[in-house]
Amino acid sequence: MKHGFNCEEALQIIQDFLTTYISNAQAKKVIIGLSGGIDSAVVAILCQKTFGSNKIQCYFLPETVTPKEDVDHMHLLVDTFSLPCKEIDITSLVQQFRTIVPDSDNKFILANIKARIRMVLLYQQANKVHGLVCGTSNKSEILIGYCTKYGDSGVDIQPLGDVYKTQVYELAKYLGIPHEIIKKPPTAGLWKGQTDEKQLGMSYETIDAILQGLEKKQEFPTIAQQYKISLRDIERINNMVIISEHKRRAPLIPKIGIRTPGFDWRIPIQEG
Repeated sequence: MKHGFNCEEALQIIQDFLTTYISNAQAKKVIIGLSGGIDSAVVAILCQKTFGSNKIQCYFLPETVTPKEDVDHMHLLVDTFSLPCKEIDITSLVQQFRTIVPDSDNKFILANIKARIRMVLLYQQANKVHGLVCGTSNKSEILIGYCTKYGDSGVDIQPLGDVYKTQVYELAKYLGIPHEIIKKPPTAGLWKGQTDEKQLGMSYETIDAILQGLEKKQEFPTIAQQYKISLRDIERINNMVIISEHKRRAPLIPKIGIRTPGFDWRIPIQEG
């Protein structure tokens, strides 16, 4: 499904955003967590094109259920683009949690623990070099809440936050990301055999069609007719957007002053 997406224009907007934000924060490095997947690959190459290799540092944070394919694709990306990347195995940290935290063997609880361990390590590295952590989540994941609060969503900036998953594929092709990474079924590597679309119960093509319809405030029957999607699926995705709203907002603050942080105290990060 095509969305009339202009890769060149989107890349320019994202690069301007990155340049301005990192400059305003006076950050010396951009820290990126690589997964071996398409989203982190696009973010890493975007940051490299924007800042050069000297101002970015990638980290690969595998553990026991990390697919071998992800390891191979991480190395392929790093070697193809000469990315600076370090590896930290988080297996021992995950095992410590499983030992001391009740119910952590539940695969969903454990998956969130892994995401939050990775967040802690990325910030530890960022603190050492006065850097900012760059997220790799896309618009589709953010809207349906397919992320861990204070895990993979615990970042300083989200350059792909207004780019749907299907559009990420277009950016990847435009940037010359290796075909092996582009064609691989998307997975968060949360447990063996896990893939995004299997867990979500529908393809990203369908999810993005629904989300774009919702973004345009189209009625459910209109979306269903236009994209040949069942009303049940549209209602399910819409409900996911509603119940995950808390993941997209900073903690709420009661308004007392004239301008309130996170509400109407907004400092433009780009002029004009």
